[in-house]
Amino acid sequence: MFRFAHPDFLYLLFILPALVAFCVYAVIARKKAIKKYGNPTLLAELMPEASTKRRHLKFWLLFGAITLVIFIIAGPQFGSKLETVKRQGVEIMVCLDVSNSMLAEDVSPNRLDKAKQMLSRLTDGFTNDKVGLIVFAGDAFTQLPITSDYISAKMFLSSINPSMVSTQGTAIGSAINLAARSFTPDDTTDKAIILITDGENHEDDAVGAAKAAAEKSIHVNIVGMGDPKGSPIPIQGSNNYMKDKDGNVVITKLNEQMGQEIAAAGNGMYVRADHTNSALKALQKEIEKMNKTELDSKVYSEYDEQFQIFAWIALFLLIADFMTLDRKNRIFKKVKLFSFLLFLCVGTVSAQKAERKNVREGNKLYESEKYTESEIAYRKSLEVNPRSTEGIYNLGNSLYKQGKFPEAAEQYQLIAGQGEKMVATPEGKARLSEVYHNMGNIFMQNKDYGKAVEMYKQSLRLNPKDDETRYNLALAQKLLSDQQNQDQSQEQQNDDKQENKDQKDDQQQQQQQPQDDQKQNKTQEQQQPNEQMSKDNAQQMLDAFLQDEKDTQEKVKKAQMQQQQRRKTEKEW
Repeated sequence: MFRFAHPDFLYLLFILPALVAFCVYAVIARKKAIKKYGNPTLLAELMPEASTKRRHLKFWLLFGAITLVIFIIAGPQFGSKLETVKRQGVEIMVCLDVSNSMLAEDVSPNRLDKAKQMLSRLTDGFTNDKVGLIVFAGDAFTQLPITSDYISAKMFLSSINPSMVSTQGTAIGSAINLAARSFTPDDTTDKAIILITDGENHEDDAVGAAKAAAEKSIHVNIVGMGDPKGSPIPIQGSNNYMKDKDGNVVITKLNEQMGQEIAAAGNGMYVRADHTNSALKALQKEIEKMNKTELDSKVYSEYDEQFQIFAWIALFLLIADFMTLDRKNRIFKKVKLFSFLLFLCVGTVSAQKAERKNVREGNKLYESEKYTESEIAYRKSLEVNPRSTEGIYNLGNSLYKQGKFPEAAEQYQLIAGQGEKMVATPEGKARLSEVYHNMGNIFMQNKDYGKAVEMYKQSLRLNPKDDETRYNLALAQKLLSDQQNQDQSQEQQNDDKQENKDQKDDQQQQQQQPQDDQKQNKTQEQQQPNEQMSKDNAQQMLDAFLQDEKDTQEKVKKAQMQQQQRRKTEKEW
């Protein structure tokens, strides 16, 4: 496929009609000047060496050279296309326990941070594999759908904390079932679940879930986090430890027996994580044993520069024009002009060559995962041509891979500003779609789920078949909904507190009312000693008051029970 790297320079072609008009004007002016001296036919015999054809030839040689120089500046490219490359890999779903018990510090720095460090190093060893991430406590949900974007995986991994799951506990079975449903439908690819937990399962049938996964040829590997002797759970932001409902300090222990049973049922292995890297090495060996199958992945090949042939033709035309002489040797007056054009052509070609050299060097470093060095190369290319769309795009990707998300977002914003021009070609459209996808990931990192949803939608408008973007969009929408529900829940709790306070005030007022009535009756008796209240009437009033008091107390208890049910959790660790 043919394209221009810098199509804006093609506007210089509008100079060509002006050159033709100037040439026509010059010819007419020359003829008028000759007529002033006499009959042109007679004067032609006095100028036998003058040649009109040579002058026309020189003009068209110059015209062609200028046209080719404009094409050279625009950067003609040919040979790029979308192609599908087969890669060998496996599919792995990671299930990470984020319950409060994972904050225990029997493994340094604590169970959760140790698990995140291990997963980060495990992800660094992936090349062509696909990985997904599920977090669970009393419930489980997908944090990252299965993908080959390891940068996104590490980005989501770094933001994990126990507050992500409102329902505490350790529902291992739910996590395994969700992971088994999260793989691609490809039956030929080896699949594995890596479940990292302390094994305190109280909610469901984890062994049964592992057996069901094994029946689908999915291996369930368990990594036990913690110490079987147990450790207290620190409360973040304080020096206290978590206590149960009886006021006793909670001691969370690694349940190795359950971990081994789940691994055996899932045809996987069990390994205990300690202060060494033995668990990480065991996982890496287990993954290497899996049969790697072909996974499809779309990549974009690089465009080949085709300006060389235009440069050679332009140089040939300029040399031909230089060597085309006339009698009066007026060519010497034009040598400076032609030399300037030749210098301009060579200078432009040299600048583009330097730009492409830096871009290619950056691409090689990028493919070798040397992202810092590739950033330097791309910045050098932008020094030559700051408006290079390819340079800006590649620099943004390099910054993204390094985790420099604010800087990457700035480059992506520059690309998004050229959206109307990029959507004109399929390659530009695909590139812009990837830009919006990465911007969505950056907003997800910043927990700005609203903007992330918008970016993912923009990406899907350009590439509706991108499964990863569609999954990320669903995840962002869920997180946005959870965030809104959490805000609403907080408002509801505040309203409930105010309602309970009002009910207590009403109750106190009602309890105070009989005393006020008694004082009022006493006062009335003093003022009207002759008016007596019968004993039966007094008893009826007392019974009515007691009934109202009973109804009020029942309403208060009912409201408190509803409030407690909303907050009640069977297991807070």
